[in-house]
Amino acid sequence: MSKRRYFLGASVLLLALSVVSFVWPGLRLGTDFKGGTEVELVMKADVPVADVRAAVHRAGFEAPEVVSVTDLARPNHLLIRVQEVSILTEAEKASIRQRLCLETDVDVPPGDRCPAASRATEVRFSPGGDKISVRYPGAPDLALIAQQLQALPGVAVRGGAGGVVIASERDHKVDVHLDSKGDQLLDGLRSQLGADKVPEQALRVEWIGPKAGAQLRDAAIHSVAIAICVIMAYIAVRFDLRFAPGGIVALVHDVGIALGAMAITHREITISTVAAMLTIVGYSINDTVIVYDRIRENLIKHRGKTFHDIINLSVSETLSRTILTSGSVLLSVAAFFFYGTGVIKDFALALFVGVLAGTYSSIYVAAPMTEWIDRKWFGASATKVKRRKSKAKTTGPGGAKHQAQHQL
Repeated sequence: MSKRRYFLGASVLLLALSVVSFVWPGLRLGTDFKGGTEVELVMKADVPVADVRAAVHRAGFEAPEVVSVTDLARPNHLLIRVQEVSILTEAEKASIRQRLCLETDVDVPPGDRCPAASRATEVRFSPGGDKISVRYPGAPDLALIAQQLQALPGVAVRGGAGGVVIASERDHKVDVHLDSKGDQLLDGLRSQLGADKVPEQALRVEWIGPKAGAQLRDAAIHSVAIAICVIMAYIAVRFDLRFAPGGIVALVHDVGIALGAMAITHREITISTVAAMLTIVGYSINDTVIVYDRIRENLIKHRGKTFHDIINLSVSETLSRTILTSGSVLLSVAAFFFYGTGVIKDFALALFVGVLAGTYSSIYVAAPMTEWIDRKWFGASATKVKRRKSKAKTTGPGGAKHQAQHQL
């Protein structure tokens, strides 16, 4: 406790650096939160990341991001992210409906591109924007459907026999498969770099729309905030009102520093990062509860000691447990960080920094904060301790006679 001012000052400095890093260089939100398409692939040959980025840009994608994944089993492993998604806009959907002759108010003279048998009765779009389901009154003409959609801007029908297929002969239903942004990205890479360097298929293609990304971002913020509020209520009921603020300040401290580490190292903030933050919240409060529980026990055992001394004693008694538990966790997380790849590596980094900060904050943030609150707003307890000490001195050896004479 005598060194608490130095450590609290270090915590304030680290938190200030974290807040600055949120603005510059800023939190690097992943596809989960800002939307976009992510393609994971293994190139057939070694191609510099800068060349791949330039090829993706020439293929028509704005602000591409190409990351080299360290993978000894699969060299030339790349992760490519672009902001474009396969979702069709409302204008594109309206154009498709018009091309497929779904609009009943369109004047269709004889000999036009929309004979009666080729007018769609229903057009549905998949959530991913890469498939169109069309229903007709009679047997559909697949070649005509492909021709109708071929010249539409922003709509690319998948080449070959898999572009327009019969989904149900009985219902006269047709599925039109469009090139997704992932397919278009691979096609663009092949045209720019050559088929001898770009694989036929990607390992993984994922996308998320901007609206869904915003919803996930808000849900992530709410989940962390709700967790902290519920934990504060638990601490207040489990221990005492004066213990709760210290625990919450420690949680904010741990999450803030972990996020700052992710921002400074330019790591991506994804759903996995949110899971790491919630794990840090749970681990940190568990460590804080251990210290708080020992403080409460010692408050009953050592009634003659000050709160300051009881915190020192309690931290000393729980220190060996803290070192063993946190040390084993840090060793496990470090193994994930050094030998993991991709999302696991980022998750491990956030968890490593969070556990380190959580262990430190239980001793040098939560406990001193509780002592300050007790001294500031619960001063009566400190006064009682001083009175007990004064009484003990008065009634000590030779003191009883002096007290009796004083009373007389």
